[in-house]
Order: sequence, then structure tokens, then C-alpha cells
Amino acid sequence: MSDKPIALITGGAQGIGYASAQALAEDGYYIVLADIKESVHDAAKTLGGTGHICDMGDVEAIHAMFDKIEAEIGPVAALVNNAGIANPGDFLSYSLEDFDKVLGINLRGVFVATQRAGRTMVDKGIEGAIVNMSSINAQLAIPAIPAYCASKGGVMQLTKVAAIALAKHNIRVNAIGPGSIDTEMMAGVNANPEAYKVAMSRTPLGRPGTAREIGDVVAFLCSKKSAYITGESIYVDGGRLGLNYTV
Repeated sequence: MSDKPIALITGGAQGIGYASAQALAEDGYYIVLADIKESVHDAAKTLGGTGHICDMGDVEAIHAMFDKIEAEIGPVAALVNNAGIANPGDFLSYSLEDFDKVLGINLRGVFVATQRAGRTMVDKGIEGAIVNMSSINAQLAIPAIPAYCASKGGVMQLTKVAAIALAKHNIRVNAIGPGSIDTEMMAGVNANPEAYKVAMSRTPLGRPGTAREIGDVVAFLCSKKSAYITGESIYVDGGRLGLNYTV
């Protein structure tokens, strides 16, 4: 069992998830990473933590993971619901199978993990923190990623619902809406000079964000410094949400 508070980060083997884990480890959390990639074990070891293979679209697998963590390490005090997929495609030919797959991971998985973590926090009297990874696309639509946009809009509202439901237990639930962040998901844009120029034209700060810049906000929302913040979506987007023109 860990003598430190435990933080579980889904999609934690790389990118924003791993950067969030780094920031939380520096704040004194014992790190548990969940991912579908085998590399999650090595990623967790670098932070002195534990890795779990888990498909966040599989409800039974999510519950089994929480059971194992609680039995072997202890109850989760901070949950970061970061795992997600985009599955781009043409709107008129977008398959229902792809739509359901994206929502299964990006929205249903967030609900299941939040509910499961919340139950244990309540049972154990843990005044915990839950951070959901939403997106700028919760509010700004891109037609090539219909399911992703829908799922992230759902995460924004689910965050508010969970925050209200858990507030009486002093469990806080917030979301982060990243803009263009320099991760694997942005690799295609980075490799295309014209696409990169377009992306930066709608980002007032004129550069992509880094995974660690998101991770630092995650750590803030899991800390006592944000003790009076719940139900909010914080957009870490270089100013994009406020922009109504491109240059």
C-alpha cells in the first residue's frame, strides 16, 4: 500500500497523460498510469509508479483496474481522465461504429471512471480531485471529427454534473480544454507546413502548447491551490477560443 496519495492517469503512457503524471509526481503523488499500450509499464517505472493495461472503452476492464489498484496500492485520490481518440472522417460517410467507438472511450469511459473513483472517495472520506480532458472542440467544431467534438462537448457537461453531485463530499471535478498541443495527435499538422500555418493563424500566441503546459494545469486542479474551483472547464489554448478572425 502507498503512503502517498494516489493519482491515476488514463492514457498515461505518453503525451499529455505522461506530462500530467510527471507534474503530479513532483507534487508528491504516487503515480498509477493506465493505457492500452505496453509501454505504460516502463513509463510508470520512470516515475516510481505502477502501470496498467486498460481499454477505457471496456467498462468491465475499468472496474477491474480500480479493484486491483485499491487492493494492491490504495484508493485513488486524484483521477485524470485523459485517454481519448479522434477517428477523423467525412461527416456524410462517418460510420455509426466509429462514432460509438469514440464516444465509448472519450465519454462513457470518463463517466465510468469518474463514478467508480467517486464512489470510493465518498466511502473512504477522501476529499479528492477529478480532472477530465475535454478540448477546445467542446465549443469549436471541426467537421472532420464529428464524434470527437460531440464527445468533448459531453465531457464538458459531464464535468459540471459530477461536480455538483460530488460537491457535498468536497470532491472537486474540473475539465481542461487544450488547443493545439505539440503531441502525437498534432504530428500530421506539424509535418505539413500549410496545415501548421493555418493552425497557428487561429492561435493568438502563435505557437503550439506543450504537453507539460497542460500537465501543470492538471497539477494545479488537483492541488489545494484550486480548492474553490469545481465544475469548470479551463481552456489552455493560446487564446484561440476568444479569436473571431484569422490572419
